[in-house]
Amino acid sequence: MNKVVLIRHGESEWNQLNKFTGWHDVELSQNGKNEAKKTGLLLKKEKFFFDCAYTSMLKRAIYTLQYILKKLNQPWLSVQKSWRLNERHYGALEGFNKNEIIQKYGYEQVLLWRRSFNISPPQIDIKDKRFPSNDIRYSNIDINELPKGESLELTIKRVVPYWEQCIYPQLKKRKKILIVAHGNSLRALMKYLNKIDNKKIIELEIPTAVPIILEFNEQCVPTKWYYLK
Repeated sequence: MNKVVLIRHGESEWNQLNKFTGWHDVELSQNGKNEAKKTGLLLKKEKFFFDCAYTSMLKRAIYTLQYILKKLNQPWLSVQKSWRLNERHYGALEGFNKNEIIQKYGYEQVLLWRRSFNISPPQIDIKDKRFPSNDIRYSNIDINELPKGESLELTIKRVVPYWEQCIYPQLKKRKKILIVAHGNSLRALMKYLNKIDNKKIIELEIPTAVPIILEFNEQCVPTKWYYLK
């Protein structure tokens, strides 16, 4: 039996402020740092050891992974970073307080943007500073691949190819894999691997810094999953 561990980053400063974060690169809050360290200790207690790790290009996920690996005494572990594991891009909503957006557009509309499967938030212009090509870390990526605002459906379309091309081959080699990413990029993976219905996937909770254990059989087919607490 193989296991893959998925972990959402610890609480960020913008989580605390109730802002739409998306691809904006915010720091972990002090609570988020503590969550990450606690998670590392939990994995150590359960005797987890990893052969490789994957994370996004955003420091709240990168730092969470670093805190975890330090507690596991595996700071040397090989880590691959990809924009394809970034959080869902919230388009024109990024940077705004969620309550302010509700006051402006109404609760029902905001709920559709946040929780529907295939409805994207208002998109940004490529000249907007929030468009990823204006960030040096994404400058080598085809501008047509970079998001201006994503639904969960669009997020899945960039996450799944990364799983298939980069992570799944390691699983087939029986490597022990850790993925530290974001609520929606992990939700995208969970939907794909566990064949979760479009409506039910929206309801799936991905708590900060709580490991999700995915178990696979000898044929690398997912058999069950659970939260490690």
